Amino acid sequence: MKRLHVSLSVTDLEPSVDFYSTLFGAAPTVRKPGYAKWMLEDPRVNFVIDACGGTPGVNHLGIQVESEAELAGITERLAEAEAPLLQEEGAECCFALSDKSWSLDPQGVPWEAFHTHGAIDHYGDDTKGMATLKGESCCATTDAESG
Repeated sequence: MKRLHVSLSVTDLEPSVDFYSTLFGAAPTVRKPGYAKWMLEDPRVNFVIDACGGTPGVNHLGIQVESEAELAGITERLAEAEAPLLQEEGAECCFALSDKSWSLDPQGVPWEAFHTHGAIDHYGDDTKGMATLKGESCCATTDAESG
């Protein structure tokens, strides 16, 4: 079963954690320095906020899948949409190790489809695929941000 993924960049994590915890009626499932994630069933969403230096607002949207076959199916549909497409294997992203497909919608909103294989102990730089797709350079996460 697929899950919608929403990633927001925030300037101050704590008030945002308080706001979204109240909105969702639940504490974050994962809390790390500069990072919080809610894995909700109602609505079925992987909702992330981070204060790791992005422009405040929607960072990207995505679809989290439970298998490589589901990822392959979404990747095929992205290719059929004739939008930019970039595939990554073993991406270190937001304390997780994932295979991904990145694309841009017609307005330039980044979308990722991803299958997570496990956890990592640091904040992985999840901007490489998105920046490459948009023709931008990207910066490495600093030690202070990776916590």
